[in-house]
Amino acid sequence: MKVSKLIATVIMLLVFMSCGGTISKESPNKKGFETIEKELKNKFGDKAYYTDVTVTYNKSIGNIIGVTVAEAPESLKMGQWNNTQGKWQQNSEITIEVPLGFKPIDFMFQLNDAISLSKLGELVEVSIEKLKAQESIQNPALSLASIKFPKNGDVSKTEYLVMLEPENGGTTFTFRYQLKGDLIGMDY
Repeated sequence: MKVSKLIATVIMLLVFMSCGGTISKESPNKKGFETIEKELKNKFGDKAYYTDVTVTYNKSIGNIIGVTVAEAPESLKMGQWNNTQGKWQQNSEITIEVPLGFKPIDFMFQLNDAISLSKLGELVEVSIEKLKAQESIQNPALSLASIKFPKNGDVSKTEYLVMLEPENGGTTFTFRYQLKGDLIGMDY
């Protein structure tokens, strides 16, 4: 009886380890980006502040998540982190300077209802459909998706950036969206 419980536990553990836990394999859509956002909140906390969140897709290794984050903005310290193939690595530590009369959080954002990776994932889906319809490109692939926060801290000027390429490479199509999801423009 003990041996069968041990075998069952080992099998469940192996299944769990092989099935998930790596955000590098998440799909470039709303659901996949929601999972990435959950991972960011697990790693850095629900109250973390960001100046940059980028999801880059590489065909051979999957998603590469890059963030510049502060868990305690008042410390004036931020870390640049990357997640590649499910492993987090800090690339550098940054000390920020804030103009007199301002707080560090005036130039940072949190992932919440106003700014979310869920919305970014939704806009990736919309961009893929637009590219298929307007340019007749089948199977466009995500190259990069990013939250572009303005340097002056004006949250209303935050943009979502989506870059797509044809499946086999070539021209990069760049979509820029306002915070609420309205298209600003498409360039290629």
